[in-house]
Amino acid sequence: MVSFPGQTYGGSSFIEFLRADYPDLLPSLAGYDWSQVQIPHGTTVLSLVYADGALMAGDRLATEGYQVATRDIEKVYKIDETCTMAIAGAAGPAIEMMRIFRVELEMWQKLEGHDLTFEGKANRLSFLIRQNLPAAMQGMVVMPLFAGFDHEKDRGRIYKFDVTGGRYGETDYYATGSGGKDARSSLKKSFRDQLARDEAVDAAVEALIDAADEDRGTGGIDMRRHIYPTVKLITSAGVEDISDDEIIAAYDRVSKQRKAA
Repeated sequence: MVSFPGQTYGGSSFIEFLRADYPDLLPSLAGYDWSQVQIPHGTTVLSLVYADGALMAGDRLATEGYQVATRDIEKVYKIDETCTMAIAGAAGPAIEMMRIFRVELEMWQKLEGHDLTFEGKANRLSFLIRQNLPAAMQGMVVMPLFAGFDHEKDRGRIYKFDVTGGRYGETDYYATGSGGKDARSSLKKSFRDQLARDEAVDAAVEALIDAADEDRGTGGIDMRRHIYPTVKLITSAGVEDISDDEIIAAYDRVSKQRKAA
């Protein structure tokens, strides 16, 4: 057990440790009036299961109202060797939540000597989202997706969440953010059971293309600036980043299929 001078909390939760011993270090956005502040927002992220595990992807655009905040924000993050988290909504609180989530799981593993189960990790993320509710009521909404490889069930899994921290399992695919509805409609057409690796990447890239085509807040693929979506695969072997070259190849395949249709 790791101890600190004056420590009163002896459990495995990093958040509870801060709340008990260092409450001033807890992030808090409550009490501020955000009504007149333009906050960068992440837009479209998606996830799907395929033959070897799960895929998570997101575009790179962040917006401030009707303006571009940044064109190359990262929205898909590796949390540990078995799971990833994608962010949509208020970018600053979402990125902070992701970092706290990482530390929460690292602290659990170091103190308990083993990883949390996939269900346990989803529960911890649900707790963090619930802690953000006061800020969400002022417009600082964080809407993450959580995906990974569940070694107990030997397959990829996806969880979506609502603003209160409620978690809901999605068996096949899901997308959220401003272009989420359009991405889901695209995935509905292209998804099938036991997709191969390249088929899963193609489906994700096509869904982001479709979302960008219908939603001005979704960045899609920016060939001129060489800015491409982030795509990660989560398998029993760990988390793999899909290279820009593979994404370009998927874009070419999707474009050729559409021209031939």
